Amino acid sequence: MAQTITQKILARAANREFVKTGESVWLNVDILLTHDVCGPPTFDIFREKFGPDAKVWNPEKVVVLPDHYIFTENEHAKRNIDLLRKFAAEQNLPNYYDVGSERYKGVCHVALAEEGYNIPGTVLFGTDSHTCTSGAFGMFGTGIGNTDAAFILGTGKLWEKVPESMKFVFNGEMPDYLTAKDLILQILGDIGTDGATYRAMEFDGQAVYSLPVEERMTLTNMAIEAGGMNGIIAADSVTEAYVRERTDKPYEVFTSDPDAVYHSVYRYDASKLEPVVAMPHSPDNRATVRSVKGTRITKSYIGSCTGGKLSDFVMAARILKGSTVAIPTSIVPATSEVDASLDTEHYDGQPIRRILQDAGCIIGPPSCAACLGGPQDTFGRSEDDDLVVSTTNRNFPGRMGSKRAGVCLASPLTAAASALTGELTDPREFMR
Repeated sequence: MAQTITQKILARAANREFVKTGESVWLNVDILLTHDVCGPPTFDIFREKFGPDAKVWNPEKVVVLPDHYIFTENEHAKRNIDLLRKFAAEQNLPNYYDVGSERYKGVCHVALAEEGYNIPGTVLFGTDSHTCTSGAFGMFGTGIGNTDAAFILGTGKLWEKVPESMKFVFNGEMPDYLTAKDLILQILGDIGTDGATYRAMEFDGQAVYSLPVEERMTLTNMAIEAGGMNGIIAADSVTEAYVRERTDKPYEVFTSDPDAVYHSVYRYDASKLEPVVAMPHSPDNRATVRSVKGTRITKSYIGSCTGGKLSDFVMAARILKGSTVAIPTSIVPATSEVDASLDTEHYDGQPIRRILQDAGCIIGPPSCAACLGGPQDTFGRSEDDDLVVSTTNRNFPGRMGSKRAGVCLASPLTAAASALTGELTDPREFMR
């Protein structure tokens, strides 16, 4: 019987030849991710249910990446890091990446990819809703609550319902002024923040496969903004090259059958799309950047798991080179690897970092930073009267700090162009 890529991966994890949508199955988990926000309560539940001396099912398959509230003097945030360290030591977890150490990585969703945990055909659960980012590697990744994560810690398994799939096909060539952020914001404007609730969002088409892996991660990352259980893109040669540079683990590539059944299929001509922005206070409040041109903004923020990758900063440098920002502009690398690459990678003959600094941008340490608001001393946090253009993935009230601030979600190209003018600006005005 025909199956989608999501069905095939879940069938493999359930030791089955076939799973049908709507049925629940026991899945064998390949990787469990947690971080400083959800790790401590997950560990508490694990001890409560499995006993104070219980051991995790497989230390090699538990990845702990502190990233959310870490560069802060907040005592509660620091206590969470202490709790992570204690649990990692007690359980002899080899995949704990401690803050302040040479092993520190940064934003978990990008670090998972860099460290070779994203393997085609596998199943990854994480105590973070944007765990669906990993689906860019032809695998199943989804966010879960602390109780489910504690159960996985003790058993290595989870009972899940097989989702229906929706397909989003972007045909045609990708214009140089469009990014993955524009594609996913286009979708969100079409189906809304509940349009894919508990469904798999599968991305396909020439424009999608022309994107580098980092851009594909932006597409799958924001599946959850439509309520999706997971986002997924079948692995191709680009994916496999990225994976093979980072791990020698074996894997299996799955693709959807041509006659697989979908809940719905959406088709787009990428060449006819234009830059878009999500206005406050919802990711589906889509508008073309052209239609809101002139809207005054107070800050520009380029960072997070959707906007803090090297490819995002290359795009920003393309707009900012030789110019000066008109408003405070924050640059926050997702990981330490991305941070280092700002010095080693060049655009038009100059290091990326120099271009950004010469333009007047302020570069912060690699972390989630202001994307989730955070304590008062969080880098890039919004103030009461701010209207921020941001490459982050959510713009609900208070998401980047003050509940009275507004956040406009946009691509790195749009965020950079807007930084130069102090108002929402179509990046095509600055494209070279």
